[in-house]
Amino acid sequence: MEPKYKRIILKISGEALAGESKFGLDESMLDKVAHDIQSLIALNVQVAVVVGGGNFWRGRSSKSMDRATADYMGMLATVINALALQDAFEAISIPTRVQTAIEMREIAEPYIRRRALSHLNKGIVVIFAAGTGNPFFSTDTTAALRAAEMEADVIFLAKKVNGVYDSDPTLNPNAKMYTQLTHMDVLEKDLKVMDSTAASLCRDNGILVHVFGLAEENSIMRACLGEDIGTVIR
Repeated sequence: MEPKYKRIILKISGEALAGESKFGLDESMLDKVAHDIQSLIALNVQVAVVVGGGNFWRGRSSKSMDRATADYMGMLATVINALALQDAFEAISIPTRVQTAIEMREIAEPYIRRRALSHLNKGIVVIFAAGTGNPFFSTDTTAALRAAEMEADVIFLAKKVNGVYDSDPTLNPNAKMYTQLTHMDVLEKDLKVMDSTAASLCRDNGILVHVFGLAEENSIMRACLGEDIGTVIR
C-alpha cells in the first residue's frame, strides 16, 4: 500500500473522542485512533494531531461568561484530550510528544515549530494542544495554522458525521452530502464544517482538507490511501 500523503495534520473534534456519549472520553475511541495512527506510522506517514475540547467545554456555549475566559477554559480542555491521546498512543509503543501553545512545562513541551518538525522527521507523533494560545480562535483555525507551519500535505477533519452536508444531517434526514467542495464554497454557502477564519487560511495557503467520520472502520487509513470517502475541500 502506497499512501497518498506523507505528512498529515489530523484534526480530531472533542465530540468524536466522546464516542456515543456527549461528554468525556470514550476509551474505545481513543484505542481506535491509536491503532489507526499506528497503521499510518508503519507506512512512514508523518502524523501531527490537533485536538478539540468540545467534549468537556465549549467557550461559545457560555453566554454570561467573559468570552476570553471561556476560550481559555476551552484550551485547557484540549490539553486534557491531548494527554489522553498521548497515553493511548504510548500504550501501543507510538512515540509521542504533546506541545501546548500555553506553557505548562510539567506536562508538555511548549510549541516550537522547529522542534515539532524535528519530531515529525524522526517518526514521532506530535499532538498540538491549547489551540493557538489566543482566545477568539477555534481549533479548526489551529489546524489550518499548524498545517501551514508544518508544510503538511492535507488536513484530515475527523468528525462525528461522515462528511460535509448542506444542512445538519442529525436534524434533516434529507440532508445532502457533498463529495467535493472548494474553500470558496465553504465560505459562500456558510457550511459549518469549519469556521470562516480556518477556511480562509486554508484557501490562502492552498491547503487540502478531507472531512470524514472518525468512527467509520479504518477511516483514517482509507483517507490517507486516497480512497473516496467523506468530502474533499480543495
